[in-house]
Amino acid sequence: MENKEEDVRVGANKYSERQPIGTAAQSQDKDYKEPPPAPLFEPGELASWSFYRAGIAEFMATFLFLYVTILTVMGVSKSDSKCSTVGIQGIAWAFGGMIFALVYCTAGISGGHINPAVTFGLFLARKLSLTRALFYMVMQCLGAICGAGVVKGFGKTLYQTKGGGANVVAPGYTKGDGLGAEIIGTFVLVYTVFSATDAKRNARDSHVPILAPLPIGFAVFLVHLGTIPITGTGINPARSLGAAIIYNKSHAWDDHWIFWVGPFIGAALAALYHQVVIRAIPFKSN
Repeated sequence: MENKEEDVRVGANKYSERQPIGTAAQSQDKDYKEPPPAPLFEPGELASWSFYRAGIAEFMATFLFLYVTILTVMGVSKSDSKCSTVGIQGIAWAFGGMIFALVYCTAGISGGHINPAVTFGLFLARKLSLTRALFYMVMQCLGAICGAGVVKGFGKTLYQTKGGGANVVAPGYTKGDGLGAEIIGTFVLVYTVFSATDAKRNARDSHVPILAPLPIGFAVFLVHLGTIPITGTGINPARSLGAAIIYNKSHAWDDHWIFWVGPFIGAALAALYHQVVIRAIPFKSN
């Protein structure tokens, strides 16, 4: 595997020359070559430092993501008056802003997934191997657990009495409501990831990869605004798992399956929609 860069470059720009945009760009489509699908298994990855470096980057990014976001949630929860805190809008900004920053920092190393649902969607689209996908998911979950654990270390009593940032279906909503919110919210996120990092758009519009972290972070922000009142907004199984393990109370586990099943269904639907409907890849001749 020498002299081969193995990183999954979600957001990386491989094309140095700017191509026309708008209707003029359509004439360039015939010059675009679809990248080959990633192999299901690539044993050579296990002998490459870039493989482990990417996993470490996913661990650190998810650790920082949980640390800042759960700390923000705790800051809002401990106050009797939400007017004296950043409120729901501030929580949404914390989640969206951290994704923006962390995707920007790690896109060229691991692809900046920071979310098992994103990794799952990209795997279904054959953007990375099964080996790498599973490794990423494990590292993301470990990072999330550590991030939530550090927040709990700052104030165990506050953490345990104010919910620990764990995702649960709010009173007044059914489990079906929560599952639907997680499916749609994750669909929005993963569809945005596919659109913002589309290799065909990268080839045509040189500004797309530079701006990719912005719409991804903004999608996370908007989804949180809509679904915090329903589920606290998961759309990231690692985020939900990390908070649930560190909080570790029964009601946090009662609905936990929703925050795995929902995001994975939403990611699969987004991958299917983008690859089959938008890009029509199965219908293209070689």
